[in-house]
Amino acid sequence: MIRAGLIGFGMAGRVFHAPLLSSVEGLELAAVMERTSNKAAERYPGITVYRSLDAILADSSLGLFVVATPNGTHYALAKEILSAGKNVVVDKPMSVTSAEAAELIRLAKKHNVLLAPFHNRRWDSDFLTVQKLLHEGSLGRLVGFESRFDRWRPAPLTERMWKEKTETGGGTLLDLGPHLADQALMLFGLPEAVSADVLREKDGPGVDDAITVRLRYPGLMVTLGANALSLPAGARFHLRGTKGNYWKYGLDPQEAALTKITRIDDPAWGQEPSTAWGALHVGVDGGSVTHPIPPVRGDYRLYYAGIRDALLGKAPAPVTGRDGWRAARLLEWANESSNKGCEIVCDWSAEEKEQGVANSQ
Repeated sequence: MIRAGLIGFGMAGRVFHAPLLSSVEGLELAAVMERTSNKAAERYPGITVYRSLDAILADSSLGLFVVATPNGTHYALAKEILSAGKNVVVDKPMSVTSAEAAELIRLAKKHNVLLAPFHNRRWDSDFLTVQKLLHEGSLGRLVGFESRFDRWRPAPLTERMWKEKTETGGGTLLDLGPHLADQALMLFGLPEAVSADVLREKDGPGVDDAITVRLRYPGLMVTLGANALSLPAGARFHLRGTKGNYWKYGLDPQEAALTKITRIDDPAWGQEPSTAWGALHVGVDGGSVTHPIPPVRGDYRLYYAGIRDALLGKAPAPVTGRDGWRAARLLEWANESSNKGCEIVCDWSAEEKEQGVANSQ
């Protein structure tokens, strides 16, 4: 049994990490660091509550630490945990800059411990279905790919005000951008160039809340986007190919379900109703035929099952520090492109020049 200590019990800790850690065989949610409240103990009776990072790090029974605090604190907390020679999962973004990510990677390598960003949306039902369609060649040669998280949230955030401040790592680019970037990198590898618009669309001052990031690949343009003023929301995925198109609306149901539970017991977890299935439109004799596509079942537990197996030496980590660095670098180029109003050519050679991440965690 690998005992885990959770740092922070806000939305990320309460909705994602605590239920998942409690639902994977071989892992135990054993301790939580909450500086003032006792919300974790109320939801998980018997859990050990610590009031400081030093106190929870002193618990030698813990074999894994999970950082689930505001974005701007990820780097400092992960650095202290790694420096203590402990394994760590860091909620996305792993850090707000690629330079910070590089330092964390070097520390993990120095102490021979695990560093893994929480890129859980690799296990979204819709993303797994898109992977399957591309692998099967159902669309023919892909010519256009669009992935979006569009929502209707016109009012400023009131419960998580740090998301409205640049200095604390707020903004849509750092909130949803890491998921969009990681999924694109998983599907298509490293792009040749990036162009982007990073904007504030809501009324009043604040951080960016609308992003469009274009990744140029040979023969393919990948568009990633998110905004808070879409009603109704557009397609989550739209793929265009020489044989047809695939459209998928709506979000993976796991996040909404996790807000209501403390552990996963539903045997049908991650399954979408047929009303939410995406559709493949195939061109036939000047017309088209539409096929509803049964989705691949999503399951965020697979992320932590992979972390468990990596800690036991049975498999490589499901997501690595290098993945976190690449996502951070891509988003930096996106921000630079938006500020300069031009396309930025991606120099991926910096990956090895900066910290040799290609050969490390």
